[in-house]
Amino acid sequence: MVDVKMTVDTSPERVFEVLADGWTYAAWVVGASHIRDVDQGWPARGTRIHHCVGSWPLLLDDVTKVHVVDPPRLLELEARAWPFGTARIRLELRETATATTEILMSEQATRGPGRLLPEAAQALFLVPRNRESLRRLADLAKGREAAQPVD
Repeated sequence: MVDVKMTVDTSPERVFEVLADGWTYAAWVVGASHIRDVDQGWPARGTRIHHCVGSWPLLLDDVTKVHVVDPPRLLELEARAWPFGTARIRLELRETATATTEILMSEQATRGPGRLLPEAAQALFLVPRNRESLRRLADLAKGREAAQPVD
């Protein structure tokens, strides 16, 4: 697993609100460019986000599926981007102080060509990509904090 951590000045509940809104997926996941549909009940176990990966005109239609969910602490996904492969992505949220959340994002290629690469080689691509994804997720969560303060 390739891990990236970030601390954000908002609650785990605010961060999880963004994760629980499947329509925001393309706003924080680097590489996802368009959401075609979100299964009703997202992020319940087994539900999917139907998305596009890439940039126009080279778009691939695929899905991301929930494997494990424990709001507001955990969301584990299987993200597909065929023919490139499938990855298991785990987002763990831990409150470290009042209204401060540590986000741990772990990713591992599980199928396709990426699985053949050593973890160190995967990390060369995944660490900067996932660091940017967490920056975007943090900004969306802090934006919700500004728009709707926690009671």
